[in-house]
Amino acid sequence: MKFLCASNALAEASSRGFNMDGRKLFAVRRDGVAYAYINRCPHRGVPLEWQPDRFLDQSASLIQCATHGALFLVESGECVAGPCAGQSLTALDCREDEQGVWVQL
Repeated sequence: MKFLCASNALAEASSRGFNMDGRKLFAVRRDGVAYAYINRCPHRGVPLEWQPDRFLDQSASLIQCATHGALFLVESGECVAGPCAGQSLTALDCREDEQGVWVQL
C-alpha cells in the first residue's frame, strides 16, 4: 500500500486528484469512507475532472465525467447514466488508518 494523503486532506463529500507512480487517480469521501479510482473514463479513456480536484456532480453525490456527463456511483464506480452505462471506473484498494489514506496500485 502507498500513502495517498492525510485523512483531513479529503473532506466529507469532496474529491481530490493525485499523480502516483505516473498514474492519475482520484479519491472521494462519502459518509466518512474514502474511495479511490483510476482517473480514466471507461467511455473515452479521458480524465474525469472538470477542474483540478472536481470529480463530483453539483449534489456531490455522484462522480461525473466532464467530457460527456456520465455519472458514476461513489461507492462502486458503476456508471448509472451516460454513454458508458453499465461499465465501471477502475477501483483501487483503499484503506484508512490514523496516518491517513492508503491505496494499492
